[in-house]
Amino acid sequence: MARPAILSLALRDFRNHRATRLEPGSAPAVVLFGPNGAGKTALLEALSLLSVGRGLRGATLAEMARADGPGGFRVRAELATTPELPPVALETFATAEAPERRQLRSNAAAAPLARLSEWLALLWATPAMDRLFAEAASARRRFLDRLTLALHPGHAGHASRYEAALRQRNRLLADPAPPDPSWLAALEAQMAAHGEALARARADTVARLAARLEADADPAFPEGALAPLPDHADLGAALQASRAADRAAGRTTVGPHRDDLAVHLLPDGRPAALASTGEQKALLLGILLAQARLVAEARGAPPILLLDEAAAHLDPDRRRALFARLEALGGQAWLTGTDVALFEPLEAARFRIEAGSVQPVPNPPLAFPARCP
Repeated sequence: MARPAILSLALRDFRNHRATRLEPGSAPAVVLFGPNGAGKTALLEALSLLSVGRGLRGATLAEMARADGPGGFRVRAELATTPELPPVALETFATAEAPERRQLRSNAAAAPLARLSEWLALLWATPAMDRLFAEAASARRRFLDRLTLALHPGHAGHASRYEAALRQRNRLLADPAPPDPSWLAALEAQMAAHGEALARARADTVARLAARLEADADPAFPEGALAPLPDHADLGAALQASRAADRAAGRTTVGPHRDDLAVHLLPDGRPAALASTGEQKALLLGILLAQARLVAEARGAPPILLLDEAAAHLDPDRRRALFARLEALGGQAWLTGTDVALFEPLEAARFRIEAGSVQPVPNPPLAFPARCP
């Protein structure tokens, strides 16, 4: 199985990084360690821009640009996809002239952002997600959509078109004047076409993920049961039937934008929101690792994992289990933490991050080639 790897990463005017470059080669794991606020998460955020969407923080492009910089930013990565093909140079950037327009170049040629999903799949977990199961349903939908995108590359397009039509329908519903029936019908047809497609992709992802979680049951990670999602097979009719109620509410009350990812712990069936902080973190990582297995099977290559503060709230046994699962997956994982000692069992390239600067740590030696063989 091919193993995509980020061979090098270069940032310019990104967050607190003026000009940063690191070269992990084809290391199976990359450990970024240093004090809080040093810029570790910024490196993962930059990598997350090698996928469609707004990155692991959901920030605006203006927020990503260095505060005292010239405006805009650049993120450049050298990606190894298969041993048979040369690495791909990917560069995503925003300029001072167009600070909220993200652009992409592949081997110096302009490319649409949607093509990123053809080259690699990225999955991530951040400390902000540690309480995912106790937050509002919208946070879980965003998480599910990220998982779905890794299996269904066209999912982002359906989701954005559905949301655009939903916003327009909601504006019509909130207007005191009666909406134009033909315009309302056109929007509902668009919502039905794209909403049913995104709902099917989500439902397929949840069903496959539930089966994988059951097959990969690991005592070190709490086993989660995922409730199935509706496929909204007749969304157009449901929207038409709900017009009166939606007019009274001033918003659309039916559709996949209201779905939720319901998770319960086994064997006692507790809602995940009632689990301890450590259990929720381990459950989240278990779901992410199961999804990584699904992606590897579907794409013929494992995703690249970005795990921010991965060891936080995990006891030593669960940390060892996490590292063993990462090794078995066979992909490249980027991990951050304040204490490098937490990652001692990992075969990894290690980098010390301090105030936006990066220093490789040569002990243990970095014995990884700069190119895939």
